[in-house]
Amino acid sequence: MKLSLLFCLTLAAAPLAHADELSDASALFEKKSYAQALKLYTKLANSGNVEAQQHLGEMYWYGEAGTVDDELARNWFTKAAAKGNKPSADALEVMKQRVARKADIDYWVTKYDGSDLRSGPYRCPAPRLPAVSKDNADIKATADRIEAWQTCYNNFVGNLNAVIPLSKKIPADISVLMKQDELDKAAAHLEEVYKNVSEDAKIRSRLVLADVAAWRAATDSWVKEHNEIVKNAPSVEKQDEYEARRRNYAPAK
Repeated sequence: MKLSLLFCLTLAAAPLAHADELSDASALFEKKSYAQALKLYTKLANSGNVEAQQHLGEMYWYGEAGTVDDELARNWFTKAAAKGNKPSADALEVMKQRVARKADIDYWVTKYDGSDLRSGPYRCPAPRLPAVSKDNADIKATADRIEAWQTCYNNFVGNLNAVIPLSKKIPADISVLMKQDELDKAAAHLEEVYKNVSEDAKIRSRLVLADVAAWRAATDSWVKEHNEIVKNAPSVEKQDEYEARRRNYAPAK
């Protein structure tokens, strides 16, 4: 009878020891002692512990196992999901979606070039400017083109400021599929894109403003000179009178 009771007590204590090992593995993971956590999770997972299988899958999925191994991660998630582990089932669905949307993920990590930031209403071609304007109609038409460009550029700058950091542009249904290292790479790539778009815009605006300054200086100079000539010129009546006298004047013999 005593032997039987002792045997029952031993069986009852076994799950408790199992739970303690799982807690130990989780504590090691929290302390970032990944190699030790991996060893203990592997032992428990091989013995059929569902939570250990889930955590082991996560370690291979995110790289805490020392390397990223999607195939091993999928295998452990599949075993845990088969026993009703929802996080593992969700992870398998994410892995499936990642395969289907790989091109979308790659686009934000390496291929996005910011073309949408400088197209459509934010495409601001340099205004066509003459070297100098010599009449009011041309002055007004040129000034209108300059104003239209300035308005477009101000809208471009306002939109550029509104979308930083550019990582906000990553669609939510894509960002949830991305691993942390992919999110980090995407953030670095998008920051570089922002710098390039911003610097290119600054250079182009300086060129436009230099052309505007040259046109304005030349036009102001011409207008000033023209007005001075008009101001100092004799009246039409006096010019006519002078011409009449010149024609009628006959020198004495």
